[in-house]
Amino acid sequence: MSKKSAGVTLSKSEQQERVRRTVYKILPVISILLLLTLWVVASGNDSTSFPSPMAVYDRFLKFMQKPIQKLSLWQHILASLGRVLVALIASWVLGISFGILIGWNKKANALLGPIFTAFRVVPPLAWIPLITIWFGTGEFPKILVVFIGAVMPVVVNTQAGMSNVDQQYLDVGRIFNADKWQMLLDFAIPSALDAIFAGVRTSASAAWMVVLAAEMLGGKSGVGFLITRGMDSGDLPLVLLSMICIGIIGAILAIAMQLIERWVCPWTVRKSS
Repeated sequence: MSKKSAGVTLSKSEQQERVRRTVYKILPVISILLLLTLWVVASGNDSTSFPSPMAVYDRFLKFMQKPIQKLSLWQHILASLGRVLVALIASWVLGISFGILIGWNKKANALLGPIFTAFRVVPPLAWIPLITIWFGTGEFPKILVVFIGAVMPVVVNTQAGMSNVDQQYLDVGRIFNADKWQMLLDFAIPSALDAIFAGVRTSASAAWMVVLAAEMLGGKSGVGFLITRGMDSGDLPLVLLSMICIGIIGAILAIAMQLIERWVCPWTVRKSS
């Protein structure tokens, strides 16, 4: 009798799990439908000039037929992504290296930590006037602004991970008579990998936001430039189309970073499950 009841309980739990998974699959669809409904309602109000979904779609078709600055929508997106990619690679290499230095070496942290803290509190966009004066309005200034915005979370998370390495890992290294480089490369950095990759993931979203702002303040290509172009010309469908592209690309970047994190740090998936 107890075996049957256990079997019934197991089947109920399986059914509940299936229902839960189904609900989690349906909820995102419902949220998107609600958003579209609100969009239609907002655009249908005569007192506002909010563009409708059809107006945005028509603007998309017009954009495909008549590029802006001789660049298609996809080329503007690639221009923004190219700047982000260059800045991210530089921020990951330099940010992780610097974070390991000040997080692992107490003397380096005492010397360089206060300087980094002082620069960290300055918003990336606050550097735009100085960078523009120094380097003009070409590609390098935009990439430099994005680099400043992306490198900060990498350094902060890397430093935190290196400063909070579990003492048990270091004790194991001492038991095996590891030298200082082996302690760093074989024990400290692997144990801090979760924190390091948290900074890498945050830097990707930060870089995408900063590049759009940098392009809005000056440039002839990119999604941020399209928003400025639409705002200056009163082309609200173009503005909204650019905002939709920003959201989609940002979501794709977030998903890509999550997949990379699962590959680099598979144990984080086990912890969350």
